[in-house]
Amino acid sequence: MKIICNKSNLVKGVSIVSKAVPSKTTMPILECILIDATMDIIRLTANDMELGIQTEIEGEIIEHGMIAIDAKIFSEIVRKLPDNEIVIETDNNLQMTINCEKAKFDISGKSGDDFSYLPIIEKNETVTISQFTLKEVIRQTIFSIADNESNKLMTGELFEIQNGILRVVSLDGHRISIRKIELKEPCEDRKIVVPGKTLIEISKILSGEAESEVCMYFTNNHIVFEFDNTIVVSRLIEGEYFKIDQMLSSDYETKVRINKRELLNCIDRATLLVKEGDKKPIIINIGDEVMELRIKSQLGSMNEDIMIHKEGKDLMIGFNPKFLIDALRVIDDEEVDLYLMNAKAPCFIKDEAENYIYLILPVNFNAI
Repeated sequence: MKIICNKSNLVKGVSIVSKAVPSKTTMPILECILIDATMDIIRLTANDMELGIQTEIEGEIIEHGMIAIDAKIFSEIVRKLPDNEIVIETDNNLQMTINCEKAKFDISGKSGDDFSYLPIIEKNETVTISQFTLKEVIRQTIFSIADNESNKLMTGELFEIQNGILRVVSLDGHRISIRKIELKEPCEDRKIVVPGKTLIEISKILSGEAESEVCMYFTNNHIVFEFDNTIVVSRLIEGEYFKIDQMLSSDYETKVRINKRELLNCIDRATLLVKEGDKKPIIINIGDEVMELRIKSQLGSMNEDIMIHKEGKDLMIGFNPKFLIDALRVIDDEEVDLYLMNAKAPCFIKDEAENYIYLILPVNFNAI
């Protein structure tokens, strides 16, 4: 094999597929990137058996062939080469030579035949959304997946299509995040759970432009994302997702409308007094036109009043401040509505059209 490509194209391609290279594996071939120039296109592929990424890069193929090469060393070499054309050659003994200007590297590779290709997925039905929308919806929900493996379903996000609306849901046992997206074209109703790791990695690759699109395909076991000459194939998480609708209530005793930036800044200030890992709640006291926020820790105490519009009863309730910050940070509205029932029931932050719903469980501040 002999190929010539521009450094920036190669670095970009390697960076994209490296996201599917496992950090720990007992199979050395999975630590490799496959460089495939057997056809008329240069394709790079990485696959950790859960997540696989393939991307095409521009370049000239002088001699067809393929090789699997250690991802870490190859990535570091190409990143540190001069900004010029890179010539990559392989011989029959799976030795690779990388030339760029006066720099020359010789490294050994593995046979491309041993590499695990991406599964072939039938493209029965496509869901198309803009890259911007997908990147945003991941950012607006990913923070409330669980990071422990004790409940696999909590480590993923529900993608539910119903009546032309895509609903994306994540939860970790303390909070739920829900976003709705109206699809341009109607498609079959379905429910799947996509691993959080897949969504985090996809989010890093997406350009996030409103004009660029992502096509999504589904099977019983896989989801495929196609965009910008890149294909991402991920296994789905098996099992029935939690019955979210049973957890959502439209009843409330207290409704508060508040300036989002003021509330976020106030909670942010309050957390200055909370050490990492300290579980001090922020206590919110809702009165007629004022909401008082206060926090007390070993470092000191803080309280602040914010003007609000209130409907219903006065209420005192405590929350983990981080959970409120996470939700408020990803809401773009100038004002937000908080719906509350009592000090032991969840708080809902949602807009009137329910394009977003954030449910946060309170903490018992009397016991602390």
